[in-house]
Amino acid sequence: MTDAELRQRASKVVPGGMYGHLNAALFAPGFPQFFERGEGCRQWDVDGREYIDFMCSWGPVVLGHRHPRVEEAAARQAALGDCLNGPGPIMVELAELLVDTVPSADWAMFSKNGTDATTQALMVARAATGRTKVLMAHGAYHGADPWCTPSPAGTTPNERADLVEFTYNSLESLESAAATVEGDVAAIIVTPFKHDSFEDQELVEPAFARGARALADRLGAALVIDDVRAGFRVDLRGSWEPYRVRPDLTAWSKAMANGYPIAAVTGTDALRGPAQTLYSTGSFWFSAVAMAAAKATIETLRDTDGIAAMERAGARLREGLYEQAKSHGFTVNQTGPVTIPWLSFDGDADLSVAMHWSDACLRHGVYLHPWHNWFMSAAHTEDDVAKALEGTDQAFAETRAHVG
Repeated sequence: MTDAELRQRASKVVPGGMYGHLNAALFAPGFPQFFERGEGCRQWDVDGREYIDFMCSWGPVVLGHRHPRVEEAAARQAALGDCLNGPGPIMVELAELLVDTVPSADWAMFSKNGTDATTQALMVARAATGRTKVLMAHGAYHGADPWCTPSPAGTTPNERADLVEFTYNSLESLESAAATVEGDVAAIIVTPFKHDSFEDQELVEPAFARGARALADRLGAALVIDDVRAGFRVDLRGSWEPYRVRPDLTAWSKAMANGYPIAAVTGTDALRGPAQTLYSTGSFWFSAVAMAAAKATIETLRDTDGIAAMERAGARLREGLYEQAKSHGFTVNQTGPVTIPWLSFDGDADLSVAMHWSDACLRHGVYLHPWHNWFMSAAHTEDDVAKALEGTDQAFAETRAHVG
């Protein structure tokens, strides 16, 4: 069955044929919608085309597709049971691993998606403080529930009424936002770096991170780090640990189980009691297979220094793209951590150049994205990056010919 045939069939039984962030209609014209399989740092679409994968399923795949250690752990647990009348022992083992790995974690609660985790973290903060307002950076993505979805369709203004926005990396803006709702701030929620879609990424300024921590303390509010996207790719201990800034609550998901569905909230002892008061649950939140996969993923990243491997591959990719862009007469911006990179073209306000280039990359076997950050995995070897750079170089040449 071809991609075109599947799209036609899907259009009859799925609203719009596809929805959400995986909708290929939002990307360049040549992007496939349906995929057949993945292995290591490669994916194959249903038309049989092979790609070196720099999206890693939009973040979840951190060790490479079908990593043996993760697959073996998942299979062992599946042979015992997955969705049972209660969690398996693996839940306790995974929680212990998170507490041992993350310095700001004294406990862990589990769910399935990043949205679950960010929402749950704010529930804990509100339960702890008895307050309602949440300070959130303008344009930040924290999930797809009504309180945070980037699209207002199907939501009401009341569902976002308790959000007060500030400008990322501006302590003055954050302080001003807090002042507008003085006495009613339950939490400050912030991503570890600015990774809004359609915009260049922006690393956090250490002074801002420290200032956000100090303000939360002064207000008696919870500092919540949304580490859903960056967690386990920047630092296993938490993405702000290098700045010696520890949150009260952290939301995790994406790379946590190498593609298996799981999310978590970790928190400090001071919030353990409020967390116990929540009624927050789901039929599949305690499934054991994903927990086994998560434990194996985190242990493998730890034992193999997987983040360092991603940093080496990401740095080589960034260097190669810079040299290629320069040689073809393009000025590009490469932003974000090298493990979560993105490239934009200078002056490309409508992303037309990025769309053409990413489409050309596809034709040469390289899957990356025109308006969303990319993701490295520990499966990307030096040879894989070199092979990918052959394709991106041809794509730069074709894009130069196209734009003149």
